Amino acid sequence: MTQLDTHLPGTRYIQGYIRDEKQVHLKLITNDILTGKILWQDPECLCLMNSEQQQMLIWRTAIAYLVPQE
Repeated sequence: MTQLDTHLPGTRYIQGYIRDEKQVHLKLITNDILTGKILWQDPECLCLMNSEQQQMLIWRTAIAYLVPQE
């Protein structure tokens, strides 16, 4: 099993978004854009909760980019 590398800057940024409960825009490689709060991350997935309190499991390989919502 792959361990989450907390030394990587991307992992630390995402952990900061989780800690601060920041809303993010997540663009997928399918061009879909999701908005919500990241609840947790592991080496393969993120869990995103949208405004309707629905939790979505997003594979990292499906993500084009993510940015914090201003």
